[in-house]
Amino acid sequence: MESHREIIIAFELYGTLLSIESVARKLADHIQEKAQAVTLTATWRKYQLEYISRLNSMGKYEPFPTVMIRSLEHALREAGMILNQASTDKVMSFVHHHLSVHPDVHAMLRKIEKMPNTTPVICSNGTDAMVSASLLNSSLTHFFRHVVTVEEIRRYKPAPEAYELLLRRVKKSKGEIIGDVWLVSENPVDVVGARAVGLQAVWVDRRELGSPFFGWADRLLDGEAGRPTAVVKSLAEVPDVIRRH
Repeated sequence: MESHREIIIAFELYGTLLSIESVARKLADHIQEKAQAVTLTATWRKYQLEYISRLNSMGKYEPFPTVMIRSLEHALREAGMILNQASTDKVMSFVHHHLSVHPDVHAMLRKIEKMPNTTPVICSNGTDAMVSASLLNSSLTHFFRHVVTVEEIRRYKPAPEAYELLLRRVKKSKGEIIGDVWLVSENPVDVVGARAVGLQAVWVDRRELGSPFFGWADRLLDGEAGRPTAVVKSLAEVPDVIRRH
């Protein structure tokens, strides 16, 4: 990496920096079928992704907190469960204000702070208010120069407009993309979306080596656009990966 080039590192917040694993435990506090909390959380996540994909396809937009509530209602109904309004409010408040920071985050961000000409930013499908609250409550706000959300353009990642908004915010033209702008995300959908418009992308795969689902599996696109620039098991690897590129 040439020292005079400005490098932008854009992080997805939810799942990548903030852990969503504790959401299942919170749900278990509010449903009778405690053992189903993990499965319910996975189904909820699946419908979140499906809903934003459908909204993009239809040219419609609903704020992400609304998408989260409606996809949770879908998952609950499919499982034959009911969550009253008070419990729903508590679960959503937990998601917005109490997600824990992955243990590899702070050391990685402090290392990036020492990298010359390197700017860390957030690029998220959340709303401005939701993302700002999450950053504030996790004490991460001061690490990031820019916070980019899709609320302004009303199109969710992986729509190209979302990554183009990121480029405008960090004042990068498309001719400067290669090697200069990186996305770091645990979501393969996000990674392929970024690669499709020419960004570099690091996929964070925190699954254990022995997992039957270990490794990059997404087959939507062929070639470089269909796979990450790099794969890491921990965010601690990200600064060195970008330095070496």
